[in-house]
Amino acid sequence: MHLFEVLILIHVIAGATGLIAFWVPIATKKGALIHRKGGRVACYGFAAAGALAIAMALLSLFGPEERIPSVTDRELFAGLFGWMMLYLGILTIGFVDYGLAVVRHAHSRPSLRSPRYQLVMGAVVLSGLWCGYFGMRVGHPLMQLVAVVGIVAMTLQQVFIWRTDVHPRSYVGEHFRALLGMGISAYTAFLSVGLIRWIPDQVFNPLIWAGPSIIGVSLIIYFTIQTRPKPRGKAVSSA
Repeated sequence: MHLFEVLILIHVIAGATGLIAFWVPIATKKGALIHRKGGRVACYGFAAAGALAIAMALLSLFGPEERIPSVTDRELFAGLFGWMMLYLGILTIGFVDYGLAVVRHAHSRPSLRSPRYQLVMGAVVLSGLWCGYFGMRVGHPLMQLVAVVGIVAMTLQQVFIWRTDVHPRSYVGEHFRALLGMGISAYTAFLSVGLIRWIPDQVFNPLIWAGPSIIGVSLIIYFTIQTRPKPRGKAVSSA
């Protein structure tokens, strides 16, 4: 078995674990034990799948073998299965990292300003910019869409991190948005692997690939409204 096939196998196991566990914290009572446990399983599964996606993307771009030779447009292949997969892997890890960090440092936002977290967010933005540029070059709107989603998300995270005063419960909304974003990037990456095998004639259909973004953004809007802090709450300083 080749290295790429081994990576795919482990990636599928890790990703399937995350894809199933992802719905546990969404469907259960927020803050309950099952919510926390299900969320951790989803996060760890997606983080592992994201790391493996990065490895597979690099092999697709720079490896000695030609991946999926049935795809004749090799530049488009490099965009979707190389650069976009690389970006989605980094984005998934970035969302996992931030979604857990805002809870861990709920009352100490300056901790999120450390290089430890800023470098991860910076990597997401840089890979997103390249993904969006490559998407314009090959004329594929999906690459541009997912790039915008990630860059906007990182910008909003930075606004929260660097604001002088925030509501003491604002981290809850940040937590939900980050981990729902994790689901968007993971499901989009999952479709990029599954579609080529199940319905190869639709693999470049942007409407199918945009599905996770549409569902995920809808859930983000819903949970943002549900978790919006009450006006009577008193803001806390960055310290």
